[in-house]
Amino acid sequence: MIDISPSVMQFLLAFIVVAPLLGAATALLPAPPGLRGSGPDQAVLRHGVTVTGAILIAAIVLALGFDHDQPSRMQATTDISWIAALDVRIHLGVDGISLPLLVLTALLTFLCALYSYFKPPTGPSPRAFVALLLVLESGTLATFAVLDLLLFFLAFEMVLIPMYFLIARWGGAERQAAAWKFILYTLLGSVVMLLGLLLVGLHAGTFDMVALATDNGSGLSKSVQVTAVLAIGIGLAVKTPMWPLHSWLPDAHTAAPTVGSVLLAGVMLKMGTYGFVRIVLPIAPDGMRTFAPYLAAFAVVGIIYGSLACLALARRGAGGDLKRLIAYSSVGHMGFVLLGIASMTPTGVNGALFANVAHGLITGLLFFLVGALKDRYGTADLDTLAGATGAALYGRAPRLGGLLAFAAVASLGLPGLAGFWGEMLAMFGAFDPAPGLSRPAFLTFTAIACFGTLLTAAYLLIVVRRVCMGATRPAAGAEETGPAPEVADVQGYELAAWTPLVALTVLAGLWPAVLLGLTDPAVQKLLAGGKS
Repeated sequence: MIDISPSVMQFLLAFIVVAPLLGAATALLPAPPGLRGSGPDQAVLRHGVTVTGAILIAAIVLALGFDHDQPSRMQATTDISWIAALDVRIHLGVDGISLPLLVLTALLTFLCALYSYFKPPTGPSPRAFVALLLVLESGTLATFAVLDLLLFFLAFEMVLIPMYFLIARWGGAERQAAAWKFILYTLLGSVVMLLGLLLVGLHAGTFDMVALATDNGSGLSKSVQVTAVLAIGIGLAVKTPMWPLHSWLPDAHTAAPTVGSVLLAGVMLKMGTYGFVRIVLPIAPDGMRTFAPYLAAFAVVGIIYGSLACLALARRGAGGDLKRLIAYSSVGHMGFVLLGIASMTPTGVNGALFANVAHGLITGLLFFLVGALKDRYGTADLDTLAGATGAALYGRAPRLGGLLAFAAVASLGLPGLAGFWGEMLAMFGAFDPAPGLSRPAFLTFTAIACFGTLLTAAYLLIVVRRVCMGATRPAAGAEETGPAPEVADVQGYELAAWTPLVALTVLAGLWPAVLLGLTDPAVQKLLAGGKS
């Protein structure tokens, strides 16, 4: 921790939220002659790296200046009246729950911009690509920083349009259908969520999330809480995504460009689970208690469903796409997050928040690696990689194969890596749920989730065996022309983009107290109704 004045902390948080929008507007302007480099496309991609790098530095300085002795207190707060008639305020702040997600978002967006600079996206103007990337970053960062229900909704919706265009304009096959499916699902869910947010704000007389959390639902009748949790929960569940509202996700991931998949899995899915923790749990605890068993049931069904879908895609002859497989794995992993939240215990919610960050790091790395495989082989089809091309990465590109194996074992929850702690704590929370919840039911959910961890290990190890191991064979039809051409191992720019994710996955796995020390006091206060 470093000593930074409150006014500077306020400026840093406001800069983190607003700077991407200014950067997006600037990206659409012609570059000054001295900054064009070898061409305007290179200049605008460099601009994206510069802006996202500045935001990442600001986020790191904010984290260093954060008072780690009081992580449950909202810090770097700004509170300005915006729409007086509705008492809507520009209220920003950060605590131990939102700070890790802010830093994660800034890091992943910078790594995506860096990757895109060296591997420019194939498609329309890079100007539009960089502008959309920055608008997406601003909306995501604002979601984790705002403390007003209506501002939260605006930020929550702000990310939809840029992600739609990233998929529809820079995606692969079936990109138009995938983009439409993504936007329709999320917009319909958001309409229902808005009704729930308005119901809470109008009945409580305020949209301020801190004040509502402090009241802990005392100003809302149980019927209002139940209705609000149902409405808000549907919108959040679509974004998470929770089974059976998940079907937009595999198509979106399969069609999206590499950086689109990284940001979709790494940060956008976290917006839904963050909303459950920040809004639903503290503001409507009685309504949440009513729906918690159903949320847990859907969560464990998602864990098993996602794992079985991955096993089906991983088997020989299924023609499974690796990006699609990782998308289905996200349904399972986010099921553990929802299970921890549904337990309504500090242990479970801390596990959910830890799993959120771990999933962002590990799945972001996995999508980067699959994108690299697709660039090298021209396909992400598992049968093609393991069959005709004879991927055998351990022999042909050992560093790439080693990184893929590392990401896979991290994703399956190997102890000592980040994926282990979140899922374990989520199951511990479900093992002994909050008072008022059925322990036999949650014990059953815990047992099903444990079985899901075995299925997760099975499909990820199958993927590693099929892609990384085996004999190197010539490509189909190349028997007469000699062996298949060499495959480039990890390039310098790829190493620069992926190393931070590897390092943080190891750090969080070996030293979980770094993250839990931030989240636990804030979670304890949130569940206690704002009382430290």
